[in-house]
Amino acid sequence: MQSSSNLFPVALISAERRGDLSEDVYRLKPGNSPDYSVELAVTRLGMADAGESRGVPVILLHGSFSNRRFWYSPKGLGLGAYLTRLGFDVWIPEMRGHGLSQRNQGYRNNRVADYARYDLPAIGAFVREQSGQVPHWIGHSLGGITLAAALGGHYLGEPAVASAAFFGTQVSRTYWPLKIPPVEWSGRFILKRFAQLSGSKLKRGPEDEPIGLALESMRWYGLFGRFGDAEKNWWAGLADVQVPVMAVSAAGDHQDPTWACRKLFEQIGSEHKQFVCLGREQGFTGDFGHVEMLVSKAAQAEVWPLVGRWLQDQQASLLADQPRLAEAV
Repeated sequence: MQSSSNLFPVALISAERRGDLSEDVYRLKPGNSPDYSVELAVTRLGMADAGESRGVPVILLHGSFSNRRFWYSPKGLGLGAYLTRLGFDVWIPEMRGHGLSQRNQGYRNNRVADYARYDLPAIGAFVREQSGQVPHWIGHSLGGITLAAALGGHYLGEPAVASAAFFGTQVSRTYWPLKIPPVEWSGRFILKRFAQLSGSKLKRGPEDEPIGLALESMRWYGLFGRFGDAEKNWWAGLADVQVPVMAVSAAGDHQDPTWACRKLFEQIGSEHKQFVCLGREQGFTGDFGHVEMLVSKAAQAEVWPLVGRWLQDQQASLLADQPRLAEAV
């Protein structure tokens, strides 16, 4: 595998022009997890006529049953394309077995713990190597949960994260039946008979999800469960996070309600953070839903500019801090 990186084997598997945008797709083989078959596809968007000039990097993490198309459609629409046209250097990874990322040998056992500990740090390191800058991170739903796990587990931190934004992200919603041990045991017994959950059959999205994710979340929500793995308490670790944070909920989101999203937001220790609820009472044109908060005409008009302003403000703050840091040194 010919490498485009000094970190680990990386191949540029396609380089295309999509209208006014350029689309480069890389295949990463980090080799940093127990499953050495893991390969991750990462799409980089840029302006086709901009030459080698690139802006500030932004990494977009998709949610469950999804892939890169959540952020960037074949017609060049989506938050990823919007941010690219604003001048950002946009990177869109696809998690193990999603989109252009092939299923690894241990696919059925994939967990957020694997994504957070192994995959996100490798992706972040590659983006930093290629761009020469510290990236901003944005996660939707499970992508946000994975980002929170990486931050709370201290797998990612300030050297690798300029800021973090969470959309429809929470781990506090209570599923009372799972608090009853016999119910949880029965559920785990049934789920273990499957290798994956079908997004198309469940009408949740175009991709499947490994059963390992479902079993992991059942443990989080079970009796005495917590957001973490056997080694680390990610929830407690969020109190140590100091990077700027924005958390966004949707008033019409019944899957990840506002109160639960706010609870995760409040657990984060950063002094520089902002919470936004997308609803009529907050001055938006409607009560957004879980997907519509980022993929809809209303989102294009009201939410995408909000994200763009947030990123521009964070970058302006970083540039303003550089002279002060130099004086301190």
